[in-house]
Amino acid sequence: MEVAKAQPRAYYEMTNEQLLIFTSKGDSAACKERLLREIMAVDKVTWDDAHQRLFEIEESNSRGLGLFTMPYKTGIVVSVAAGLISVPMVFDLNTALWFNEQFVTTEVADAKDLETWLEVGSWTWGWNEPVLGTVSFVLLCLQFARNQMINLGAKPYTGALQQWRARRLCRAYPQYNASIISEFSMADDFKPEKLKENDPRMPPHIPPWSSGN
Repeated sequence: MEVAKAQPRAYYEMTNEQLLIFTSKGDSAACKERLLREIMAVDKVTWDDAHQRLFEIEESNSRGLGLFTMPYKTGIVVSVAAGLISVPMVFDLNTALWFNEQFVTTEVADAKDLETWLEVGSWTWGWNEPVLGTVSFVLLCLQFARNQMINLGAKPYTGALQQWRARRLCRAYPQYNASIISEFSMADDFKPEKLKENDPRMPPHIPPWSSGN
């Protein structure tokens, strides 16, 4: 029973050794708690007061993310839009007729061969297949190239961006251990949910190991 009662229920209750294990696995909450303790040691402040500097570091780490994450957002919009548009392009007769008139100009199938949406798809597939097939092959080649980059130890865009953010944060806060700062930055989400001062989700108690100082 005593062992069960003594188990840590939150990251701020863990020992330094336990935190080190979690941070080695890229756990963002563990990296944040480890950085808090680094701030306490360097700035000689309490665990609660260290959060003020942590908020500042989080904001610094998030600077410019609107621009840097634009490729991801563009990819989401383009892929969803392309997926939705492809359905009427293949199976809707009115859409197919308009697109054929504007861009393809191929011979329209007989009316008796366009009575169902499956028949429409059979007709439109003649010009849709090269486009969809080529796009699929290009994406496959890009995925293969990305895997080879990883095999060679090169960093695709996400990895390169994470490393750049970590180096930038280390330069901004040279007074703290570079490894701890870097681990925090690498584990921090590109669009993290930041905890602000007096946020009700903040741990309500000072860690038992802190003793208020």
